[in-house]
Order: sequence, then C-alpha cells, then structure tokens
Amino acid sequence: MYEIITDTSANLDVALLRQQGIGVIPFSFYIDGQETRCTDTEQFDAKAFYDGMRRGTPVTTSQLTPQRYLDCFAPLLAAGRDILFVGMSSGISGSYASARMAAAQLQEEFPQRKLRLVDTLSASLGEGLQVLKAAEYRTAGIDLDTAADRLLEERHRMCQVFTVEDLRYLRRSGRISNLKAAVGTVLQIKPILKGDPQGQIVCFAQVRGRKKSIEVLAEQYDRYIEDAENETVAIVHADCPQEAEELARLLQRNHPPRKILTACYEPMTGSHVGPGALALFFYGKASFRPAQK
Repeated sequence: MYEIITDTSANLDVALLRQQGIGVIPFSFYIDGQETRCTDTEQFDAKAFYDGMRRGTPVTTSQLTPQRYLDCFAPLLAAGRDILFVGMSSGISGSYASARMAAAQLQEEFPQRKLRLVDTLSASLGEGLQVLKAAEYRTAGIDLDTAADRLLEERHRMCQVFTVEDLRYLRRSGRISNLKAAVGTVLQIKPILKGDPQGQIVCFAQVRGRKKSIEVLAEQYDRYIEDAENETVAIVHADCPQEAEELARLLQRNHPPRKILTACYEPMTGSHVGPGALALFFYGKASFRPAQK
C-alpha cells in the first residue's frame, strides 16, 4: 500500500480526505500581508472571506517552496512508504515545479522507494476528482506506477469550465486587459473560461448576463459528458450557493450524473477567481481539452 498526497487546491473536505487516507500539503494565502493556511475547509468561513474581498481586502498567494514538499515526503519515505503525489496544475502555479525539485532530491536519498508525481493540469475539484480517482485505484489494489500512468493519461478528459461575477480578479491575474475588464463590467459581459492542454486558464466565449453564463456551463456539460450515469460531477462556487444550485438543476435535465459534488472555493484558489465565481468539473470527452503531443 502506498501513500496518496495532494494539496489544498484539490478543495476536498477534510473528513473525506481522512476517510480515504489522503494526506494534504497546505498552500498559504496572505490577508493584508499576514500568512494564513486553510487546512480544514469545514472550518473555513467563506462568507467572511469573500465579503472581505468584496470590500477590497487584499488577498495574495505564493507558490510552495521545495522545502514544504520535503517536509511532507521525507518522513514517509524514511518510514518505508511509497508516495503518489497528485497536485495542482503546473500551468497555474509554480508549486508543481517545487514538488519536482523536492522529488529529485528525495529520489537520490531514498533510491529504494517510489515517488511518483502527477500534474493534474487542473485546480480545485478538477484536481480533487483526480485525487479521488487515485484513491479508487489504490482501494482496487492497483499498484502505484499503474495508478500514476492512468491518471496521467486520463487527466486530459478532465473538463473544467467556469465563469466569474467580477472581471477585476481576472484582470489582476493577467487573464484579461484593463480595457476589456472595464467594458465588460459596464455591459455585464461574463467570460466563459476553461483549462487548455497546458493546464492554463483561457477564455473561449463571452456572454451577456449571469443567467446566460450559467446556462453555457450546463451546455458545455451536455456537449462533452460521457457515461453520465456513472460519473461524479463537481460544482465549485465562491460564495454563490444559489447559482451553484441552479447549475446543478440544469445538469439534471438531459444527462443526470451519478452524483453531484458541491463545494465552496477554498481561499487560495478562490482569491484568484474572486467572489461569485462558479465552476464545473467532470470527466468527459478528450476533445474538450486535447491531449498534449
């Protein structure tokens, strides 16, 4: 049996992580310059956090250092445990590069142990669904290398599509120009975004109005979902539970999934998409995000 480790970007409930025997490396975020870690999403006061952002409280993040990974991995390897790490997209954060640096060092120190890294090319529950898939493989008795290889192949079927309520957070992260952000705010233009083959976020459509943007998310689901009755679909929101409920209702119309998992954005990822962001994640057709060559 091997250890499965992820990071807090996976947005999975701490009780579920404990039940599945999954370890977590915490990301940090900074409110008014003070470092904070969110290790328990059940205790996270999302309303207060996103209301603070609405009032203009500055929230920043930084990538993890190799030392954070060393501190987690080294004791397990020293105890004779093998590790499968399933982490946040390298296209969004430099943290995965830090994980690789730590792994290279540890593989020299512990050559008899296995340490495999999986770049999910996703974030939030797009990452989390892949972490849960890893746990399914382990429970089924699938060995570490086979599980890692399958995750690397199947990550290209992870469809991730989202919209935002306020364009200024995308503007700050460089996803949209100041001019387009200003015009969009006045005209109530809502961008529709998805993950590209490199795990980066790209805008592929713009619609007018919040209601239409939610409908487009559901349309993307109808277009790209496969084997819906056997799939768990994930909805993540940044303090907009009513819109998340509406999206869940729309998903039930044509291709009801086996299960819908709903969560609030954890603060590290949520600080980049901003209050009111609404995202949808599911395994579907690879054509949604063509595999890298």
